[in-house]
Amino acid sequence: MDRPVREQEGRLVRVSAGPVTVEGNLVVPAGAQGVVLFAHGSGSSRFSPRNRYVAHTIQEGGLGTLLIDLLTEEEERIDLRTREIRFDIPLLAERLVGAVDWLRANEETHELSIGLFGSSTGAAAALMAAPRRPEAIGAIVSRGGRPDLAGAALRQVQAPTLLIVGGRDTVVITLNEQALAQLQVEKRLEIVPGATHLFEEPGALEKVAELARDWFRQHLAAG
Repeated sequence: MDRPVREQEGRLVRVSAGPVTVEGNLVVPAGAQGVVLFAHGSGSSRFSPRNRYVAHTIQEGGLGTLLIDLLTEEEERIDLRTREIRFDIPLLAERLVGAVDWLRANEETHELSIGLFGSSTGAAAALMAAPRRPEAIGAIVSRGGRPDLAGAALRQVQAPTLLIVGGRDTVVITLNEQALAQLQVEKRLEIVPGATHLFEEPGALEKVAELARDWFRQHLAAG
């Protein structure tokens, strides 16, 4: 279900993400205690109403947000036909590492601790990217994610990690439980009662946004 997007659109930026440059929307509230980089899921984009809704809630919590497209326009066109690139987790992770490096070099964000918010396959990419920049990543949140696709990287993650799954998303709950067992850091699995994979039920996405905001505030501000 699409919701009205009330957050700031943010400043349009061009982010060097590995060997490519992608577009993103950056919002940094005054006195921000950290910044959250969004890794959207398969078939989605930085304009996803769900991710933008969560971004707004995070901004209200005093944190910055950066929403980027992990694929170039040409790659998006190819992926619409093949549906293969969206499942190339190492590629997506490489792009996220590049975006983390961009945040660390950017004048507005270079002093801020970074959080990663991943949805679907983007969650796996976030968990695979985090061990490559452990000094920069202060927290991770997965929404309806496939953290199991991060494989061996799960045991290398050093950032506190919150996994959020809908209560009716039974297969994904099992996959998240398996991934949770692999994580060797502060971790938590939150199941939103009655919610399906996209959290379209009344109040479900709001709960996701609140959980993510509180997790990032707790860990990024401390960082």
